[in-house]
Amino acid sequence: MRLWIRNGRLIDPASKLDAVQDLWIADGRIIASGSAPAGFEAERSIDASGLVVCPGLVDLCARLREPGREHKATIASETAAAAAAGITTLVCPPDTDPVIDTPAVANLIQRRAQAAGKARVLTVGALTQGLESTQLSEMGALKEAGCVAMSNAGRPIANTLVMRRAMEYAATHDLTVFLHAEDPWLSNHGCMHEGQVSNRLGLAGIPEATETVAVARDLALVQQTGVRAHFCRLSTTQAVRMVARAQYDGLPVTADVSAHHLHLTEIDIGDFDTQCHVLPPLRTQRDRDGLRGGLARGTLLAICSDHQPHEADAKLAPFAATEAGISALDSLLPLSLRLVEDGVMSLMEIIARLSYQPAQLLGVEAGTLGVGAVADLCLFNPEEEWEFAAKHMYSRGRNTPFSGWQFKGRTVMTIFSGNIVFEREIVPPGQ
Repeated sequence: MRLWIRNGRLIDPASKLDAVQDLWIADGRIIASGSAPAGFEAERSIDASGLVVCPGLVDLCARLREPGREHKATIASETAAAAAAGITTLVCPPDTDPVIDTPAVANLIQRRAQAAGKARVLTVGALTQGLESTQLSEMGALKEAGCVAMSNAGRPIANTLVMRRAMEYAATHDLTVFLHAEDPWLSNHGCMHEGQVSNRLGLAGIPEATETVAVARDLALVQQTGVRAHFCRLSTTQAVRMVARAQYDGLPVTADVSAHHLHLTEIDIGDFDTQCHVLPPLRTQRDRDGLRGGLARGTLLAICSDHQPHEADAKLAPFAATEAGISALDSLLPLSLRLVEDGVMSLMEIIARLSYQPAQLLGVEAGTLGVGAVADLCLFNPEEEWEFAAKHMYSRGRNTPFSGWQFKGRTVMTIFSGNIVFEREIVPPGQ
């Protein structure tokens, strides 16, 4: 469509733009901003008065459950939920069934996402075949099939030599390795942070060292191999400090954090609230504050959802026996905007960590409102106050600990490649 977005507050971290301007879209791209292009006739004019117009969000980790676990969700259902959340680009980790260790699986996911037409889905290839940590995958073929990075998902490679060879192989193909920092022996099948709360509840704990030992090993291997590495979903203050030091020393490392780790702590588990069963586990308030500080300083370059939708039964067993994860697409933007309210970061910085910076990490054309860029946009009302309710979530998974939370800021419209893929009734400011 040929669109004219009027009177919106454009926020574009790539160009540091924050101003009330008009925007014109044609043929799936942004063709002008500020001044109208000559002879432009819009098929639709959108009054964005009082709304923020920013790049579509880029989510570095969202499990779409297809192929293999369609009873939990599908690519169609979750890309529709992403559109309702202002997310236009999703990164799918390789722990599908079958695993993304062949071009055929990567192509299948991409084709189904294109057929759904609600959001762009990028795949991450498996570092090892079947994620079994023994034999390396064909990374070159996976890159040709469109995989943007390599990872062993949440299955740590315990054998350090295998990890070294995997990093060396990825480096020869100029691929980024996504790392999940976990020492499997120290985690020892725990289900929450090891500390006073786990002792009181009688639950097996996962110590901080589970993460920091793995980060230390992987940083040593990054230095040895020279591979670009990205640490996914850090959860401890000490790990953030270690990554910050490595960045200062010039190692090619980056890191992200999930939105829920920036708000919840082990205390929120209360009396065995299974909705708070996540991996890595919710840590202490000191860790939460350390993650917020790392995000504000730029050590952590992105906020992701770590979306893991489940059917209701998956959360109904005793805490340790339930499946870990939160259905998090719906809550990504409001949780991130709450950081602005809390004085952690400015709105420009938050939008950068939700769009421009993760897009830069992936090396994809997204995350900007520059002329000529793909028209992926999120329009949200920063002043709208509303209550988050699990029953009203767009994701098929309703497993969330945020039901009943009061939020400020809500998606109104999402535009993907120039097409309006989600639209909600615009509430005029002050009403």
